[in-house]
Amino acid sequence: MSIGTHVLTRAWNQLRRFTERRRVRLAGRVTAVIAVGLVGGWIGLLAGGHAQTDVGPADVHFTLHPSATGGTVIDIPPLGTLRLDSHVGPVRIDAQVIRLRPDRARELIENPSAFDRLSDTIGGDVRHAFIEMAAKGAAAALACAALAGALVFRNWRRTLWTTVSALNGLIIVGLLGSLTFNPESIAEPRFTGILASAPQVVGDAKTLVSRIGAYREQLARLVGNMSRLYDVTSTLPTYEPDPTTIRVLHVSDIHLNPVAWNVIRQVVNQFHIQVVIDTGDLTDHGTKAEDKFANSISKFKVPYVFIRGNHDSTSIEKAVRRQKNAVVLDDQVADVGGLRIFGTPDPRFTPDKTTRGDQVGAQEMLAYGRTAVQRLRTLGKNPDIVLTHDPNEGQAFDGTAPLILAGHTHQRSTRLLQTGTRLFIQGSTGGAGLRGLEHEQPTPIEMSVLYFNRASHRLQGWDDIRLGGLGLTSAQIERTLESKPDRPISPPPAQTPSGTPLTPTPSTAAPRPSAAGRPR
Repeated sequence: MSIGTHVLTRAWNQLRRFTERRRVRLAGRVTAVIAVGLVGGWIGLLAGGHAQTDVGPADVHFTLHPSATGGTVIDIPPLGTLRLDSHVGPVRIDAQVIRLRPDRARELIENPSAFDRLSDTIGGDVRHAFIEMAAKGAAAALACAALAGALVFRNWRRTLWTTVSALNGLIIVGLLGSLTFNPESIAEPRFTGILASAPQVVGDAKTLVSRIGAYREQLARLVGNMSRLYDVTSTLPTYEPDPTTIRVLHVSDIHLNPVAWNVIRQVVNQFHIQVVIDTGDLTDHGTKAEDKFANSISKFKVPYVFIRGNHDSTSIEKAVRRQKNAVVLDDQVADVGGLRIFGTPDPRFTPDKTTRGDQVGAQEMLAYGRTAVQRLRTLGKNPDIVLTHDPNEGQAFDGTAPLILAGHTHQRSTRLLQTGTRLFIQGSTGGAGLRGLEHEQPTPIEMSVLYFNRASHRLQGWDDIRLGGLGLTSAQIERTLESKPDRPISPPPAQTPSGTPLTPTPSTAAPRPSAAGRPR
């Protein structure tokens, strides 16, 4: 090879390496510009993509969220959610009912012609909110992309290209959503929460055309129920729990009803519950096969305090103990969620009995309670709350704590005892199970949200939640304030009955068995 050829070859190789380096640098710059534009635009889209508007009688908040599958989620707290496969894309549309105006809801219920006006305007309301959300999200995406480009590159040309990159990303997201939009998704919603157990409350969307009259009736009922649930400021006494308030959900007598888990889960989430207290009768017959029913307790993200009822076997108690968030009290005191709680299990195991006609009379249960009071005194701790299953047994704790929680009767009630202690009896959170269908009207599902002052540990008030009807077609919430939350509690009378039995029955039971002889 001649010298001239060698020189030319070397020069060509240097030029090629130089060109490749320039291409690599150019590709790197282009990639960086695109990445900064897309990331900045994505952040801006999620930050600015929201809108709030009136949709019929409700105030609805629309937001955009990142999602691998897209779709639309309609949240109706505390009733549950509806999920629609409306589109495919990297963003999901969330619509949450944040307030329902009772005057407009009442008009829908009382004036049939209001439904016609609603059907004429609701589509425009949703369309307006969607356009506003998309416009605000797009504007925020472009602004955020431009800001990111200016901060990263400090060059107006590259800043411009980052904005163009974000714009192209928005166009791609919009085209993907438009091309995959499925208008039939409204006919195939997926229900979660309370609505999962009663989709008939909102009607069968597949037959709306042929059953529009029935659908309107169901819609009116749902809207009315939501009014009672949402409009607490105008119908309930003034009490605003502050962030330091301890929120406790009291449930009882679930009786193997899986619907109760859906309701409890929704209330725990929507009311920001910190502790769930269950005063017994989780199951119906106490069989080994029912142990798996307790596994749903672990799905709650808060402590679950439990005592046995007369329908719960020791096997069921062990199944509850195995749940990582469960606190089972067997004549014990535990500090849970900032409250000191003592719980004593029901001494009976009568799975073949209903709540009517128990063989153990009220006087015997009162005696059992006094024995448990002696065990509490040996612990040397003053509880904030005492848990018993039978309220007759609970009366024996009059004066030992400010609050006694019980169940068993399937009828919610509360009253002050002689020393100032409040006895709070919960209804059946499971609608009394299968036996709840024996009556002309099904037993309602009941639970209560209790509000405690964190400093004094005293009950300030409570919200009673009631879901009625076979399909949970009615719902109501009622607030009660404790008239004297810091009232003094007198010491219990010594060696005397602590109260009058709630349900006097003939004495037919043997003396309370010893701890070794009780079902354990």
